[in-house]
Amino acid sequence: MATGGHVAGNDRVAGAAALAVRAPRRSGSLALTLAVSAVVLLPVISLALIALSGSGSDWPHLARNVLPGAVRTTLALLTLVAFLSASIGVATAWLVVAYDFPLRRTLSWALVLPLAVPPYLAAYAFAEFFHFAGPVQGAIRALFGFQTARDYWFPDVRSTGGCALVLSLVLYPYVYLTSRIVFLMQGRNIADVARTLGARPAKVFWRVLLPVARPAIAAGVALVLMETINDVGASEYLGVRTLTFAIFATWLNRGSLEGAAQLAMVLLLVVLALLLLEQWARRRQRFHSGRATQMRAHPPRKALDGVRGWTMTATVALPMLLGFGIPLYAFSRYSLRRLDDFVSPELGTALYHSVLTAGVTALVTVAVALLLLNGMRLARSPAVTALTRLASIGYAMPGTIMALGLLFALARFDNTLDAFAREHLGLSTGLLLTGSIAAVVMACSIRFIALAESSVRSGLEKLPPHLDEAARSLGRTPSASAVHVLLPLLKPAILTAGVLVFVDTVKELSATILLRPFGFNTLATSVYEDASRAVVEDAGPAALLIILTALVPVVLLSRALAEDRDTSV
Repeated sequence: MATGGHVAGNDRVAGAAALAVRAPRRSGSLALTLAVSAVVLLPVISLALIALSGSGSDWPHLARNVLPGAVRTTLALLTLVAFLSASIGVATAWLVVAYDFPLRRTLSWALVLPLAVPPYLAAYAFAEFFHFAGPVQGAIRALFGFQTARDYWFPDVRSTGGCALVLSLVLYPYVYLTSRIVFLMQGRNIADVARTLGARPAKVFWRVLLPVARPAIAAGVALVLMETINDVGASEYLGVRTLTFAIFATWLNRGSLEGAAQLAMVLLLVVLALLLLEQWARRRQRFHSGRATQMRAHPPRKALDGVRGWTMTATVALPMLLGFGIPLYAFSRYSLRRLDDFVSPELGTALYHSVLTAGVTALVTVAVALLLLNGMRLARSPAVTALTRLASIGYAMPGTIMALGLLFALARFDNTLDAFAREHLGLSTGLLLTGSIAAVVMACSIRFIALAESSVRSGLEKLPPHLDEAARSLGRTPSASAVHVLLPLLKPAILTAGVLVFVDTVKELSATILLRPFGFNTLATSVYEDASRAVVEDAGPAALLIILTALVPVVLLSRALAEDRDTSV
């Protein structure tokens, strides 16, 4: 009994020592995640304070003349984009899984290529491609002998429906990817059972696969709608007055910061409603994974040969040809007419600014994501985990809201610091953060930290769970274990996270426009300025560079899909 009591005492001492060591780690991790979460929420808090301040004299005008039309247009655009992107994404995902036709393997990864095209570039390209002087209407006039636009009817891209089509054709890959994974992994066994009972492929799709894939479809559509709300370049260029455009117009045209903040809070409520709707749609989501060997079995497909096969090929390829092919064709054609612009100082400076901003943002964002995940790993606390998830909500906030809120907060900080320095030191500090590269980097880091965190976390989850404990048992401290053991193994995931953040920062438009220094042009802002002056052709080289840069992560993703041959890509 004495020996047992001695052992129990040693266990209690060891447990107390472990708690004593873990307590500082937990408090440090909690402090870090709390600070990051506060920075992420800073734009929202700042907007709320601005919206509630002042006399509120602008609100009656906004509520009566601006808000109703902007809300109706935004809801109509979101509804159309949700329907079109879901239809295109789900249909293409099912066709490449259920049927075998020429070029199916190639198209299964090529369907992701439209993700390389920012929506505002797609809008510029579509407007020019389908313009009266464009190749499509020119071919119609030549074929039927028409002379003027009055001789025939042609749909107008510069409309809510046209904007919805453009956005859907570049954003549908989000739905395609999530749906395709479910059709391959979740729906295989139950679809086989349905086929053995005599159900035809179409009935299997409507009655079996579609209900199973509904949560994944909802997740993909939610991403599409977030990108739609974030868009300002495409909707403005195509003449669609959304809430996002109304925020810009209220601030820049009316000079009302308070009114812009109030409209931004309304837009934030729309975003929160979308998030709640997505969570509601996924409330009954369940996954049942089969054995690993089952994942390597080819799902049965219906073979299509001859005319039927090539018709299916053309049908599946059409969204990719429209969403990726038209912008690539349009801007390549413009660029060939302006080859000298590729060596112009203006384009070189814009490219340097884009690479500098995106590179710094990628480094900062990935570093913060690593610190958050390491803190969550060390603390193993529900509070730290919850705050880490809270720090990732920046991706759900439109860039306009992010930029406006951050601009107000940084301006208040700079003015307060300048007033303090004038009073106590007799000097002026000026604007240190407002209108600086640091402000752009901060906004993009807040917005894209979710991309970096999810990429690194997915790599961390693939590592053996006891690897960290094994390193500690050999005498490594938690920090040394993270640096010398986990970090080298996470290099692919870290590289992927950095590339994703880099490319999304290069494509980011709304936050860069609002927060950039005076005269500081990136590739995105250069294209936007040319389009605003109605000289889209001059934007060809810069737009082509953006597309080629954005192709990097898309090609990496496409290669991952192409290498997955055993799972029947």
